[in-house]
Amino acid sequence: FRISARERIVQLVDQGSFEERERGVASVDPLGFKDTKRYRDRLRAAREKTGNTEAVVTGLARIGGLPTVLCAFDFAFLGGSMGSAVGEKLTRAIELAIAKHVPVIIVSASGGARMQEGILSLMQMAKTAAALERLAAERLPYISVLTDPTTGGVTASFAMLGDVIVAEPRALIGFAGPRVIAETIRQPLPEGFQRSEFLLEHGQLDLIVERRDLKETLRRLLAFLADQPPSG
Repeated sequence: FRISARERIVQLVDQGSFEERERGVASVDPLGFKDTKRYRDRLRAAREKTGNTEAVVTGLARIGGLPTVLCAFDFAFLGGSMGSAVGEKLTRAIELAIAKHVPVIIVSASGGARMQEGILSLMQMAKTAAALERLAAERLPYISVLTDPTTGGVTASFAMLGDVIVAEPRALIGFAGPRVIAETIRQPLPEGFQRSEFLLEHGQLDLIVERRDLKETLRRLLAFLADQPPSG
């Protein structure tokens, strides 16, 4: 089952250690977009529903005493979609990690790029990937955690760029949906080919971890990557 970004943060970080950053960064309506509802009305409803200003919550935290920058997506906020504000928050979070010389953990739960922002949302794919390239140049670790679902432009950018890629069991992970793929290639698709177990079997993931074990797994990874062997 899916949980909110703030529930995820509570589950993962040491109690009282999370310091939220960039809460004021939020999308506007640059295209004046309207389908069945105005985009600005959808944004307002999502903020009221989740209590968040955007689809990702970012900040500094400690996991097992080890410092990190943590970014957690909230699928309840417009399907966790990545618009210009989400891309900006992620980029600033990565830049904060570089400034503090700490690792980055991004927990994804997203339908992909936010269609209501058009090309501005697609630009965030390159923007976040470029920020992670700068993080790698500083030899700082990036752990990507994929939860259900992680799809579209998020999968095609930062989500699959982790030094270590972890997923929850049975998470849906892919770019296009199975119906679109089947109609494009006109071939039958393997059973469960977009689930985390299939991706692990085919070398696209490093680990599948139950939610109850995720904090301890991240602690051990942070300790290993920081060259501090975990105790116990």
